[in-house]
Amino acid sequence: MVKVVVLGAHGRVAQIVEKFLFADKDVQTSLFLRNASRMADKKNQATIFEGSATDSAQLEKAMKGQDIVYVNLGGKDDIDLEAEATVEAMQNAHVKRLIWISTLGIYDEVPGKFGEWNKETLGDYITEYAKAAKRIEESGLDYTIIRPTWMTDKNEVDYEKSEKGEPIKDTEVSRKSVAAYVYHLIKYPKEDIGKSIGLGKPGTEGDKPSWY
Repeated sequence: MVKVVVLGAHGRVAQIVEKFLFADKDVQTSLFLRNASRMADKKNQATIFEGSATDSAQLEKAMKGQDIVYVNLGGKDDIDLEAEATVEAMQNAHVKRLIWISTLGIYDEVPGKFGEWNKETLGDYITEYAKAAKRIEESGLDYTIIRPTWMTDKNEVDYEKSEKGEPIKDTEVSRKSVAAYVYHLIKYPKEDIGKSIGLGKPGTEGDKPSWY
């Protein structure tokens, strides 16, 4: 039995991951979110914690006894503070395995016109997520950072991985694909430790996502 806590449990990708987890009898799931009432219908499938992801004490309470922390937090304003609080709480709770969702472009790894468009569109979002990723990389935790390209709601699992230092040319990937990779890491937690993985759908190269 593996014990997983999801931070940012009401997020769109997180909720797809949770469907995988709830269906798996070998996984015990906990959910952490700012407003627990939003997930009240899941109280028979998971332990639910309410709190702020910038509060390390509240996070530590949810992390105690867990094997894996999966973080799917959104918004640039608090992401570095949330990374700091996550690292502190995991260290205090003696949990090592972290799956952290970041964003595209934090290493200036997107070339050409798509890279220019991505920078212009995301702006400070990239800067703040880069700070948070650096904090994770320097934490000493067994982390995997995931950098999805622009996400769609397509009902498909179709992705390819790239590692830090490799260019990303794919412009899009489905949320279900990102969720499937997160679930894969939960099932095989020794894979991709200490790596920052880009995720994109093969064959979607272009100047920007086709749907944008």
